[in-house]
Amino acid sequence: MEDEVAFILETVAEEMQGAIDHLRKEFVKIRAGKASPTMLNGVMVDYYGSMTPLSQVSNINTPDGRTLSVQPWEKGMIDPIERAIINSNLGFAPMNNGESIIISIPPLTEERRIGLAKQAKAEAEDAKIVLRNHRRDANSEIKALEKDGLSEDIAKDSETEIQNITNNFSKIIDEIEKDKEKEIMTV
Repeated sequence: MEDEVAFILETVAEEMQGAIDHLRKEFVKIRAGKASPTMLNGVMVDYYGSMTPLSQVSNINTPDGRTLSVQPWEKGMIDPIERAIINSNLGFAPMNNGESIIISIPPLTEERRIGLAKQAKAEAEDAKIVLRNHRRDANSEIKALEKDGLSEDIAKDSETEIQNITNNFSKIIDEIEKDKEKEIMTV
């Protein structure tokens, strides 16, 4: 029984770490006005009939803090890449010079910064909901073990430990969200 409790505690911590990792990936997509190749991570290009990530058909660089340069590995891919960037709804206006695609990243307005900060807060809240769901599931498993003969003391200690794990991961989410908000609001 105690092995099962240890497994539940280990599993809930791994699942909560997964929520933190997912939050970090989502925060990468929220741009703070500075050019980064990761801004184009979600762009899929029609590469001879199959949808392929942009990073697998081109080289993406940042010549400066406000510009992205996309250098296709095949010259014939320039038009499909340009279309994919336009259709991605990222709000970019790519410029095609025949050799590569240049994307100027406009500075964020105050209104846009506030909107991005709200989006970051919503993503953080979603991550906290995931934490609470994992906590509820783990507590349900502990209660099921208690019905199968797990001692009441071990069950209570396990539920306390699950709450401590949840609190720790919740603090991490708060810190990540605070850092992202600071990054977004910094001009």
